[in-house]
Amino acid sequence: MEYYDLIIVGAGPAGSTLARSLQDSGKRILIIDKQDFPRDKTCAGWVTPAVMESLNIDTSDYGSGRTLQPIRKFRIGMMGQPAVENDHGDIVSYGIRRCEFDAYLLDRVTAPKQLKTPVKSIVRRDGNWVVNDTWEAPLIVGAGGHFCPVAKLLGDGPGSHETVVAAKEVEFEMTPQQAEVCQARGDTPELWFCRDLKGYAWVFRKDNFLNIGLGREDNHKLSEHLNNFVDEMKSEGRIPADLPGRFKGHAYLLYAHAERPLVDDGLLLIGDSAGLAYTQSGEGIRPAIESALMAADIIRDREDYSAQSLQAYGEAIASRFGNRAVPRENGWQVPDWVKMPLASTLMRSHWFTRKVVTEKWFLHQQVPLLESVANG
Repeated sequence: MEYYDLIIVGAGPAGSTLARSLQDSGKRILIIDKQDFPRDKTCAGWVTPAVMESLNIDTSDYGSGRTLQPIRKFRIGMMGQPAVENDHGDIVSYGIRRCEFDAYLLDRVTAPKQLKTPVKSIVRRDGNWVVNDTWEAPLIVGAGGHFCPVAKLLGDGPGSHETVVAAKEVEFEMTPQQAEVCQARGDTPELWFCRDLKGYAWVFRKDNFLNIGLGREDNHKLSEHLNNFVDEMKSEGRIPADLPGRFKGHAYLLYAHAERPLVDDGLLLIGDSAGLAYTQSGEGIRPAIESALMAADIIRDREDYSAQSLQAYGEAIASRFGNRAVPRENGWQVPDWVKMPLASTLMRSHWFTRKVVTEKWFLHQQVPLLESVANG
């Protein structure tokens, strides 16, 4: 049996950020992931300057040999009507490829890593957690996404009726012929809202890589909406007519509708395993990073890992992101006041699409850096 102070299950941005943040704490840390890295990760793939600053990433260094697409504009519309294009002037986001981004973050972690290792068992024994009958620690952190095995230890949450968003996407490198006919531009991601406001699609070009996808509340209609969107984009010349491969799927919880507990005795959830994706956009990278930084602050000088002691983390999450379990009838993407036919008009407004949809819902420019990051 190998003993650690902390076992992190999941080596994505949340898990790697937590491990790196605790490198100087003196704690013995093990990070486990079922996949090897670099690995494919279903995600549209953009990060804001706030994320890069929180992670202390030098964009010049990162952009050397990796995809880093500066974003200055957004093209936003409702399906079936013309789009609105807004120029923000400065760089407001960066396009990245998750296979590169996640591997870069994990490479900065000096703690032992156990990759290509599915978690087959987690057992509570004498006040510690034992993983796969091999590794033991008094504290285990779930950072493995929506289906994280650590999150399953906490059940499905109160009521067990969490709103799960399902998404499908494809990302591929275009041939010279495809790149020539593709009208989507690298500095201008395209966001297309479903007419029923229960989801949105995107077309996102990063150099010669193209990412196309769609996410919705109701999974049973996902493929139908996706196929209709792809056909429309092809007919308008926004994307190449010949898309390779099949669309890959993933799922996540929206913060306001998630009911999943965040802590228990010797157990804590961060990132998508905690259901922290922003409610209006579904974006999860910044909440994942910030939850890991907040968890590190709680764990660093603590030896008491009881649920009562770890509740300080839950309080920090609520203080940062607000209260959870908002009534679901308000819908997924938009507040109650944005309803048809008003939504159709608003989505043709430069002011609304820029100030509300882009800057508030997707970029969260009104949210300052996490205080511990700003001070540290």
